[in-house]
Amino acid sequence: MGKKVLIIDDSSTMRKIVARSLRQAGFDFETILEAGDGQEALEVLSGENVDVILSDINMPNMNGVEFLRNKAEDDGIRNIPVVMITTEAGSEILREALDLGAKGSIKKPFTPDQVQDTLGALL
Repeated sequence: MGKKVLIIDDSSTMRKIVARSLRQAGFDFETILEAGDGQEALEVLSGENVDVILSDINMPNMNGVEFLRNKAEDDGIRNIPVVMITTEAGSEILREALDLGAKGSIKKPFTPDQVQDTLGALL
């Protein structure tokens, strides 16, 4: 069975850029799911099993840090690895995301090689 990824970002353009970068980095996901914020992501995850989550931090409704907090409380999804994709490299909010269980981060703008380097270790 093929692997599934969930991309969480409030920008549909950024979700498409991330999906394209995954393909360019050599990842062949059978399914690429999308969510516009953390709340929508939790709804997607209630009906889908995914192998990895790529999430922005700054989003309306439920940001990436709030999403990580909610994810940690749900036994069914708590162990899915999350990589933050953000402009917030080195910031307090990124450190908080890593403390809450994010497995790494990719700084915007990014290259397919950076995506490969970060995700390759998780998949």
